[in-house]
Amino acid sequence: MTASIKTAMVLAAGLGTRMKPLTDHRPKALVEVAGKALIDHVLDRLGDAGVETAVVNVHHFAEQMEAHLAGRVHPRVVISDERPALLDSGGGIKAARAVLGDDPIFIANIDSLWIDGATPPLEQMKAAWDPARMDMLLLLVPKGQGIGFEGPRGFFMDADGRITHSADDANPAPLANIGFQIMKPSLLDEEPDGAFSILPVWWRLQKTGRIFGVAMDAFWMHVGDPAARDEAEARLT
Repeated sequence: MTASIKTAMVLAAGLGTRMKPLTDHRPKALVEVAGKALIDHVLDRLGDAGVETAVVNVHHFAEQMEAHLAGRVHPRVVISDERPALLDSGGGIKAARAVLGDDPIFIANIDSLWIDGATPPLEQMKAAWDPARMDMLLLLVPKGQGIGFEGPRGFFMDADGRITHSADDANPAPLANIGFQIMKPSLLDEEPDGAFSILPVWWRLQKTGRIFGVAMDAFWMHVGDPAARDEAEARLT
């Protein structure tokens, strides 16, 4: 039975330093690829997957982000304001905990685009999600099935879908994380307030066997710098 995920957290508050000079006067989320801002690529994908509310955190050029998203209705956008200080991936999600609710949510980065394969990747995630076995599900891509991979680190996945992270140069992992997850928001309830990374939560779930992965059959594009942006645009136009 395919899960119904109605809420998403979109991590869009970063400084986008690797995307300079494109981010000298705008946030990375508003850099355009194929005539559409990165944030809109992501929100359109989430909307197509049935998401009704997207919480978007803002910091860098926050006023531009608020103005750009003001008229968005599908999905409806709620701003999580990080103007005072960046909170990193985990802290940003926890700061929005009150509006995210208790049901499982999508977590989405704004620098991942893809060209669909047989099944849209977010539909693959919804079909794979099993809250009885999982606390978190990562969307992964086989290395060689995309652009923008960096280094040997990534994940191994067993026959049941459980994943193990590896950063071993001598034994490169076959799957890369693309920055989309389904997770239970309550996972962060015991974490401290303020800035923290989501990665230690991954390691904790890895020890308990509660973190899983699903490998997309789409072609992934990591838009991390201007050259990658140009390559992604060439593939999408």
